[in-house]
Amino acid sequence: MVVNWGDLGIVFIGTLIGAGALVALFAVGVLGLSRQAEAREQGGSGTVQFSGSVVCFALCIAIVLYGIYLIVAK
Repeated sequence: MVVNWGDLGIVFIGTLIGAGALVALFAVGVLGLSRQAEAREQGGSGTVQFSGSVVCFALCIAIVLYGIYLIVAK
């Protein structure tokens, strides 16, 4: 059995970047929801923060679905 270390390294780096992006997007989405609640307490609408959160969570879902697609398609 021969291991292609170059390809394994590429997969490892890609996984680290993808996981970091997913965690960062989710954290920004949660932060946006928190800021929306603060804006509403101060009398604002908070629609910009809520919209940003929805975009971040939608990107999280898209990344997860793309990963599932890559696994199932092989």
